[in-house]
Amino acid sequence: MNFYATLCPGLEDVAAEEIEKLGGRVIEIRQNRGRVFFEGSRKMIPAINSYSRILERLNVLLYRGKFSDLYEIYSAVKKLDFEFLKGKTFAVRSMRVGVHDFTSVDVARVAGQAVIDSFMESYGERLKVNLNEPDVIIRVEVVDDEFFVGVDTTGDDALHKRWWRVYNHPAHLNATIACAMLILTEWNVKKSLIDPMCGSGTIPIEAALMGRNIPNKRDFAYQRLCSSESDLAKDAGKREMELYGVEKFRKHLEGAIRNAENAGVADTITFSQGDATKMEGIYDVIITNPPYGLRIWKKGMIRKLYEKFAVAARKCMQEESRLVVITTEHKIFGESVAKVGLSLVHERYVKYGGLITKIMVYSLP
Repeated sequence: MNFYATLCPGLEDVAAEEIEKLGGRVIEIRQNRGRVFFEGSRKMIPAINSYSRILERLNVLLYRGKFSDLYEIYSAVKKLDFEFLKGKTFAVRSMRVGVHDFTSVDVARVAGQAVIDSFMESYGERLKVNLNEPDVIIRVEVVDDEFFVGVDTTGDDALHKRWWRVYNHPAHLNATIACAMLILTEWNVKKSLIDPMCGSGTIPIEAALMGRNIPNKRDFAYQRLCSSESDLAKDAGKREMELYGVEKFRKHLEGAIRNAENAGVADTITFSQGDATKMEGIYDVIITNPPYGLRIWKKGMIRKLYEKFAVAARKCMQEESRLVVITTEHKIFGESVAKVGLSLVHERYVKYGGLITKIMVYSLP
């Protein structure tokens, strides 16, 4: 089967490695476009949806091609076989990137009509549309002069909307990015890890889930379409890991604990209230999503925070330790870390939520 997966732009290579480990064969990486195309068996559907930490949505690829106008989209979709929609309701979800003389609503309208017309001609029945809770979601995505048609196996809620989150920090980190940061720093269960500005606990919770091999516990769109099965690995159970989450504000700390409890990993993480600029101890990985100053913080306050944090982090590192951060204020953070003598070993831009952020990995010189 042919698939394409969507994710935060900037993490395509990390996602491709994950897909290969889960049994897929990567065909193409659309760098900085947030898409990876690959081949795999039907077993990839539950495997990816249950165990991917990086991807946001998995689609079975029905068609991929160029176009010049809406009529060509209609014609291409109408030629597809939609036998799998027999007895089911459907909806078209569309997305458009680039400059066009039509909207994403127009794409959905035209593609939806093409699906209905195709099924009517082939099977003599008119399909039922259900825009709110369809049995099957057809994705039609237009990117510049190319468009893709796929069957969404994940659902309207993308994978980054984690099932365990019952408390939302006002600026919580996208969970798929948190996992990418863990992978980029080569963290494993034998390495101690601290998030000294943990907010709602996303980073240590995702580390615990990865370490214990706990799958995504939610319903998926493919379960209403087919009964795909996979030899899914079992939860590794409680494992001894040194995972620490520190948060300055009691409200967020309590929320992080609630999230960890809902994820079933509260017994794997040590949470405490504290100040990141006064952190103590020695850790293999220091990883965090610090404030960016986008709401009420001023640049001067952000610089002061980053400089104090850099000093504290430097004292908590040893020879093989890594410091990993993600921020929109990467220039200020880089200048702050340079003052304490840490070396940059990796950096990359990642786009999410309309923000252009940078992940930076530092080590001792």
